[in-house]
Amino acid sequence: MTRGFSQQVHCNVNVIATMKTNSEREECLYLELSNHTEDRIFPLHTSIVLFLMSYCDSTSIKVFLVPSEDAASSLLWKKGTAANIPINILSRQELPPVVRSCRLPAMVEKDGNFCRAGLAVVLRHIIQRTCDTDCNRKDVSELLGFKKTCLKACAEVSQWTRLCEISIPQAVEAFLNNSNGQRAAIPPEILHLEDKLREPVRVHNDDKIRRQKLQLLSKERTKDSVGKGSTQSLGCNPSKEADTTPDLKKENEVTEMGSLELRTALSKLTVEGVPSVTSREQSCIRKVKTTDLPPLERVFAEGLYFTLTDVVLLPCLHHFFENGISAKFTSHPCPQWSLDWRNLPLAVNPIEGKLSSERALRKQQQLDNIISIVTKLAKPGDTIVDFCSGGGHVGIVLAHTLPLCQVILVENKEESLVRAKDRCDNLRLKNIWFIQANLDYFTGSFEIGVALHACGVATDMVIDHCIKALAAFVISPCCYGFIQNTEKTTFPRSQKFKKVLSYKEHMILCRFADQTAVQLPPERRIIGKNCMGLVDLDRAWSAEEHGYLAYVSSMEPDTCSPKNNLIVGSSSARRLGVTA
Repeated sequence: MTRGFSQQVHCNVNVIATMKTNSEREECLYLELSNHTEDRIFPLHTSIVLFLMSYCDSTSIKVFLVPSEDAASSLLWKKGTAANIPINILSRQELPPVVRSCRLPAMVEKDGNFCRAGLAVVLRHIIQRTCDTDCNRKDVSELLGFKKTCLKACAEVSQWTRLCEISIPQAVEAFLNNSNGQRAAIPPEILHLEDKLREPVRVHNDDKIRRQKLQLLSKERTKDSVGKGSTQSLGCNPSKEADTTPDLKKENEVTEMGSLELRTALSKLTVEGVPSVTSREQSCIRKVKTTDLPPLERVFAEGLYFTLTDVVLLPCLHHFFENGISAKFTSHPCPQWSLDWRNLPLAVNPIEGKLSSERALRKQQQLDNIISIVTKLAKPGDTIVDFCSGGGHVGIVLAHTLPLCQVILVENKEESLVRAKDRCDNLRLKNIWFIQANLDYFTGSFEIGVALHACGVATDMVIDHCIKALAAFVISPCCYGFIQNTEKTTFPRSQKFKKVLSYKEHMILCRFADQTAVQLPPERRIIGKNCMGLVDLDRAWSAEEHGYLAYVSSMEPDTCSPKNNLIVGSSSARRLGVTA
């Protein structure tokens, strides 16, 4: 109690002394203002400094923006500044003499003789000034790392400082200012950063955290070995560590184990102690050699903790990814369209296909999405092919709804096709054919191709078949994790994606695209949805390279399926009916 009171008194004394000192040496900050657009108001170095000031709630520093000639008359900068940061405009001719000798950003004390210039120097000084003013801002002091050396080494001698302070911002600026209309390749500096992020995590007290992680892993293996009489699952045999590592790559285990690193990182952000698994590790875990401990998963740029490096890199990478290839979803052309299922013959309803009532409802919603678009595309006399038709849920409804069109079901599983034929016989449909064959054996002409949840590369095979026949297509993909290169199909599909994404990176994208199951956390499903959008955008762009208009949309409602994307394409703008 006494110690805490004395610390508070000491802090208050420091605050009073610091306030007096600050009043005597008021500082001014000078930042560049140039090359801004509607979506990027400030140069990156300026954005980074203002980002830190907002994070620190730093309001006592006078900020001056120094515009270039092309930005002098624009007031766009007012939209991108925090309300609590006072900002003024100053011409280059009005800069203090000492600042004219330096590159911005720069900070000058009131007497005008002491100048701090350069991104890292200015940022570290803002942090130090914030902590001097308020000694309780431990969240700010933690930005400098355990030894308070984050970005302290100058760029001339530190490759890491140079990469963060100079190379990455310059590379991203050049990428964003690319004016030739061509999709630029990923800057090598970004690739270099990715290589650095793959390096092992090194943080203070990492041995303790890694032993906590080993204990968590041991508990997981103990659960897996219950009833099997296994004793090696306790993680007490270091020689077996390498043998068990591949098993830990299973997605659900990675998620559970990664929570330790995340909780450790969050504890630092909230100025709490590092969470412990138990009061004391098992004896066998304490005896494990440091070299045999499991590696830590990287959470932030320098490891587990949010530092000044993240403040620098976040605005850069945010702009880079925003201006790169991103998932693009076109609004559904008929979001409210639905068949009157209650008044349709029972054999048309998916429930007749041996589905539960809940699954049948979702299947109805999926069919509404596809059929609404097909009915806009179809004309009397058209042939519509339901590829990978399964039990004929799509094809049967189309044949009933569009009696003037010929519908063909193509499926290689006999039992599924027989079940579909039985339903059609009950309906006495005359405009439907059934072909049991692999897709390559179907050679007929047609005007529209459809596929509901075509698995993996089957989606690409259907699209290629439609393009070869100059037919429109409405396809809902599925099983992105099964996508891989084949003799006829390679990935990425489009030239735009091939310029920025390797086959291996595309495969990683596909694996994440499969993370949309309803039991997963919402943030995981959002990532999965975006990855689905990217994979399908690549497919749509590939179709456009063959003269098609194509777009990616989402089913309505999106809860009708975890795999709720639609890829729609046509060789004629009139047939497509919407603007992609």
